[in-house]
Amino acid sequence: MALKVSDLDETQAPLLDHLVELRGRLFRAVIAIGIAFAICFYFADEIFGFLVRPLTAAFPEGQGQLIYTRLYEAFFVEIKVALFAAIFVSFPIIANQLWRFVAPGLYAKEKKAFLPFLIATPILFILGGSLAYFVVMPLAFTWFLGFQGDAGGLNAQALPAMGEYLDLVMRFILAFGVSFLLPVVLMLLNAAGLVTREQLVAGRKYVIVAVFAAAAIITPPDVVSQLMLAAPLIVLFEGSLILMRISEKRRRKAEAKEAAEQAKADAKAKAEIAPASTEGAAPAKGKD
Repeated sequence: MALKVSDLDETQAPLLDHLVELRGRLFRAVIAIGIAFAICFYFADEIFGFLVRPLTAAFPEGQGQLIYTRLYEAFFVEIKVALFAAIFVSFPIIANQLWRFVAPGLYAKEKKAFLPFLIATPILFILGGSLAYFVVMPLAFTWFLGFQGDAGGLNAQALPAMGEYLDLVMRFILAFGVSFLLPVVLMLLNAAGLVTREQLVAGRKYVIVAVFAAAAIITPPDVVSQLMLAAPLIVLFEGSLILMRISEKRRRKAEAKEAAEQAKADAKAKAEIAPASTEGAAPAKGKD
């Protein structure tokens, strides 16, 4: 037979090793999330109280309240709060396990190029989430509560439910946090050669339209939230173009330097080969 069982074993062994390592990395990440979840569940009331502050500030003093219409809703809200916080707390460990799994397959040059993106990702996510929590949510909640009052002779009063409010807060934070990763995505695509700066500049107007469309989809249905997300994204897009220009200049300089060093090495090798060839031909001439 042309194909032997031993050949299959030899080809599958590296794959099995990688799968075993991946299982170990995932297990450590899950353990980290589990420990963080247990700690965050103990402080779930304090964490939820922190998330409620923008709504408390939007209500007139002493008038705000949260309700729950299902008996189990408050309990599941605490579980969701603990899990949401646990993912944030354990993210450094998760990222470390991901890096340890990927790094052995990268060259030193690739590691140096990838490391800034790994550092920038949590920073940009935190900036986006902070913008949502400290700026956008207070403005949006104040605007939402402005619809309270008389409606057809009836008193319209806002009675937000705990579960719905938590879903809204998580949507705000995740939408702004993930959207702020736009520079990382664009820089990675540019570094991989999939997108050039010239292409993005030529399609700037389409990008702006796409940004406003995405902001309208992922934010609640109000103009304030849409503008508060779209404006920073456009700024981040323009900043990404500037970073691309700088990185492309550095890349061209590095390539020119490598080409010059290679040409110098080739010239040196030719100079070393030339004397050796003349020395080898000299005895033959003397013999004649």
